[in-house]
Amino acid sequence: QLQLVESGGGLVQPGGSLRLSCAASGFTLHYYAIGWFRQAPGKGREGVSCINSNGESTAYADSVKGRFTISRDHAKSTVYLQMNSLKPEDTAIYYCAAVSRFFCGLEPDYTDWGRGTQVTVSS
Repeated sequence: QLQLVESGGGLVQPGGSLRLSCAASGFTLHYYAIGWFRQAPGKGREGVSCINSNGESTAYADSVKGRFTISRDHAKSTVYLQMNSLKPEDTAIYYCAAVSRFFCGLEPDYTDWGRGTQVTVSS
């Protein structure tokens, strides 16, 4: 059974950092592109970043470019999202999702989702 579990969220002050983890089980991670998405209170879900199945290509939303870094460790079956210089507008529930193909996709392409981890940026 394919499962994704996010962790690493929490409360952080503006300008701080967090590293989110997306632990995969029940499938072979290196066949899947992985995306990070977020949903802020009262807003729709938006794409944050994605990484293709071999880790050689990444993409970021303009709002996080230069501050967030996505990476993957196949030995640990985990994908990470390093978030630096956090802003209050980064406050959201962060989800990771998987799609069984080489390239990243749009949100509807992702077939398997974690339950999310809360990130709150506040002083």
